[in-house]
Amino acid sequence: MPRRPFSLRLSRRPGLTAGLLLPALALATAAAAAPPRIERARLAAAADRTAYEAGSTVRLAAKLAIDAGWHTNSNRPTYDYLIPTSAEFGLPAGWPVAEVDYPPGEMKRFSFAEDALSVYEGEVVILATTRVPATAVEGELPARVSVTYQACDDRSCLPPVTTGAELALRIGTGGVAIGDPAFAARRPVAAAGATGLGLMLLVAAIGGLLLNAMPCVLPVLSLKVFGLVKSAGQGRSQVAGGALATAAGILLSFWGLALAAVLAKAAGRAVGWGIQFQQPGFVAFLTVVVVLFCLNLWGLFEIPLPGRLANLGGSGPREGLPGHLFSGLFATLMATPCSAPFLGTAVGFALGQQATAIFAIFTAVALGMASPYLLLAAFPGTARLLPRPGPWMETFKTVMGFLLAGAAVWLLYVLAGQVSAERVAFVELALLALALLVWLRRRATAGWLRPAAGLAAAAVAVLVIGLAAAGKGEAETRVGGAGGSGLLAWTVFDRAEAEQLAAEGRLVFVDVTADWCFTCKVNERLVLETPEIAAAFEQHGVVAMKADWTNRDEIIGDFLADHGRYGVPFYLLYRPNAAPHLFSEVLTKNAVLTALRDAAASRPDRLTELRGPAAD
Repeated sequence: MPRRPFSLRLSRRPGLTAGLLLPALALATAAAAAPPRIERARLAAAADRTAYEAGSTVRLAAKLAIDAGWHTNSNRPTYDYLIPTSAEFGLPAGWPVAEVDYPPGEMKRFSFAEDALSVYEGEVVILATTRVPATAVEGELPARVSVTYQACDDRSCLPPVTTGAELALRIGTGGVAIGDPAFAARRPVAAAGATGLGLMLLVAAIGGLLLNAMPCVLPVLSLKVFGLVKSAGQGRSQVAGGALATAAGILLSFWGLALAAVLAKAAGRAVGWGIQFQQPGFVAFLTVVVVLFCLNLWGLFEIPLPGRLANLGGSGPREGLPGHLFSGLFATLMATPCSAPFLGTAVGFALGQQATAIFAIFTAVALGMASPYLLLAAFPGTARLLPRPGPWMETFKTVMGFLLAGAAVWLLYVLAGQVSAERVAFVELALLALALLVWLRRRATAGWLRPAAGLAAAAVAVLVIGLAAAGKGEAETRVGGAGGSGLLAWTVFDRAEAEQLAAEGRLVFVDVTADWCFTCKVNERLVLETPEIAAAFEQHGVVAMKADWTNRDEIIGDFLADHGRYGVPFYLLYRPNAAPHLFSEVLTKNAVLTALRDAAASRPDRLTELRGPAAD
C-alpha cells in the first residue's frame, strides 16, 4: 500500500484540488463500507530463459494488462499524494534484491485535473534484474511477483489493490532464451533515456567515419583506392558512379546488420557489434572471400562481369557498379571486428532501443563510413588528386594481395579459437586446394577443364565453410596470460566472485575481449601488458579477470548488456563502495592508472597510493 494515498496538503489550484480530493474522499467512504474487491488489470510473470547457471543474470518481467478505458498512475506520479504503481519481486532465499526498471508514464489529461497526469494504460511491462548466487544448486525454485496499483477512469478511482503471480526458476545448464517480446521491448541501458537520439546520430556518424582508419578496414580501403584510381582515368561520371555504388554497398550491409539485430532482439537472443564472428561458419566464409581476393590480385584469375567474383571484388579489368557495390559490402564485413571511438556508445544506445532507433543509428554509422565516397561523388573532380594509372598499379596490386593474405592468416587465428586444431588443419588444406584449382583453371587449355576446375573450386569453398560450421564449440575457452608469458596474471571472469571481492575492499579489473576483436589485441599489447600497468596492478592488489567472448556466451552477453554495452572491447573496474568504473574502447595507460589511483584512494583502508605522475 502507498504511504500517503490521501494528502491533506492543498494545492494552490482550486480546480485541481477539488478534482483530485473528491475522488479520494469518495474512495475513503467506499473503503469504510468494505466493498467487494474490484480489479481492472491482470498480472502475468515471466522469466527470460528456461534455465540459469549459477552466477548468471536473471531477468524477470511483470506484465500488467490494464482494462480498456482505465488507467493507473505511473511509478512516478505527477503529484506525490497520488498512489504509484509499484512491483515487488519475491525471490528465493539468499538471492540479491532485484533491480526494478519501471517504464516511463504517459502524460494524459482528465476531466477532474487541470494538469496532465503521468499514467499507465494498456499493457505495462515492469522489468527486474537479479543474479543467481554462485552457490546455488540445480533444481527448481519458486518466485512471486506482486503489483500494487489503483485503477481509475475519467470519472472515479477504485480502491488500490495488490495482485500477484507466481513463476518457477530452474537452476541448471542448457537454458535457452524464451523469446518473450516483453524483454526485447525495453532493455535497461545506463543513461539511455537521458541521451537525445539526435546527439547519438551525430556520435554514430563520427564513429562510422573513424572506422575507415581502423586496421580491419585498411586492406579493403587500399583496394578501394586502387579501384578509384582506375575509375579516374575513365571520366568524372565513372568516379561518381563508383563512389555512389560503394556507399550503397555500405548502407545495404549496415541495414542488413540492423535487421539481424532487430530480429535477434525479438527472439530474445543476445545482440552485439561483431557477434557474427562468433560463428565459425561466418569466419570461414570471410576467409574464403579474402583468399579469392588475394588470388585475384595476384593475377590468377580475371573474370569479367556479370556475376563473377573477381570483378565483384573490385579489381578486375572491367570493373562495374556491382564491383564497387560489393567492395562496400566487403568493407563493412571487415569493419565489424573493430570498435572505433564513439562507435561503442552509439551502437550500445541503439541496441537498447526500438527497431526505428536501431535502423536510424546504424544508418548514421553507415553514412559516416561512406562519407568519403559521398564527398567524392559530390565533387568527382577531386579524383584528379589521385595518382595517374600506370605500370605501378601492377606492383600495388601484388602488395595489396600480400596485405590481404595477412588478413586471411588473422581469420585463421580467430577460427583456431573456435574449433579444434585438427579441423583448422583440414580447413587450411582445403584452402590450399581451392588455390590450386583456381590456378589449374587459369592454366587449363582444354575446353572442359576450365568449367570443371571452377565447379570443383566452388565445391571446395562450400566444404571449407561446412567444415568450420560443424566444429562450433570444439575449442575450449582460453584465458590469455593465465599461466603464460603475459605480465598480468589473468583469471577467468566470474561476476559473482568479482562483486564479492569488491565488497571485501579489493579492486577487480575486467577485460571483455575476443580473438576476432582487433582493437582488443591492440589495447592488450600496447596498454595492458606493459610494465607500468603490471606494476600498478601489483601495487594496488588488483585482481585481473578476462572474459573471452570469442564464442557465444550468454553470461558475458548479459554482463555487457547490463552495463549498456553490446560489443567488445569492454573494460570495467570494480571498486569498493562505488559503482564500477567503465573505460573507453580505446584504452590508454593514463586512463587505467588514474582510475586505479582514484579507486585505491577511496578505499576505507587506503591500502596504497600510486607513486609518481601518471604515465601517458
